[in-house]
Amino acid sequence: MMDRVIAAKVFVETVERASTTAAADALGMSRAMASRYLSALEDWTGTRLLHRTTRRLSLTSAGERVLDLSREMVRVANDMSAAAGEGDSPHGLLRVAAPTILVEERLAPLLARFLCLHPRLSIDLRASDRPVDLVDDRIDLAIRIGRQLDPNCIARKLGETRSTLCASPSYLAERGVPAHPDDLSSHSCLTYTNFGAAEWHLHSGSVAVKVKALGPFRTNETLALRRAVLCGVGIAMLPTFAVEGLIASNALQAVLPGWEPQPHPIHVLYLSRDHLPAAARALIKYLEEDIALHKC
Repeated sequence: MMDRVIAAKVFVETVERASTTAAADALGMSRAMASRYLSALEDWTGTRLLHRTTRRLSLTSAGERVLDLSREMVRVANDMSAAAGEGDSPHGLLRVAAPTILVEERLAPLLARFLCLHPRLSIDLRASDRPVDLVDDRIDLAIRIGRQLDPNCIARKLGETRSTLCASPSYLAERGVPAHPDDLSSHSCLTYTNFGAAEWHLHSGSVAVKVKALGPFRTNETLALRRAVLCGVGIAMLPTFAVEGLIASNALQAVLPGWEPQPHPIHVLYLSRDHLPAAARALIKYLEEDIALHKC
């Protein structure tokens, strides 16, 4: 269920600014998300609140009555937040979603340290490579790797993650070590379906190439992809943070080290800038500082 206080605030701002787009900008959310809040408010009240045309918005008679109630609702909510001292320190429950490989390699220990700093806070962590719907899944923050982002959410870039082509020593002993990206056409390329599985983008200095990545195995689960590489099935492109330890221990071997895969951005997604809990704001800052310190 959508937050009714936020829906009321979107309604008030839309009426006062005579524009859903202007209201969305003022509240720090996308126009699509503002429209969803207005529709949710109309569903809740069971009546149309606004007449919408290409040129202007106007209140219905029911909308005039609901407008006064919405203003009062926003005022009371603001007073309650101030009385509770919500901005003083992070507390309560924070729901976070993130890719499985990032959770296992980086996020789980980071969140453990974060919870030690904020003992009044608890976190519900959802580990999944499946993109989540922040509204339907009741997620406060979603961390995503890649360029495909939900246009209904605010996206804040935390940094970038590098990738490494790698394979097991046993696979390379049997099939040979590629010397150039063109050599990959004769190898088994294992792919991650969420990042454009059929094509790898590599560059060496100013030279950039696209390689068809064809092979016997693809998956939408990064942990499964890493396991397949360790089992000697083929060559894969994986986040560097997820394989650097395995390469150092010789469990895996870097392939084409002179050719670097295209980095992928890391974003944190949320629904509105103005209604982030103190816990969410604190965690975003903590994530930014950690990624800046340790890179990915």
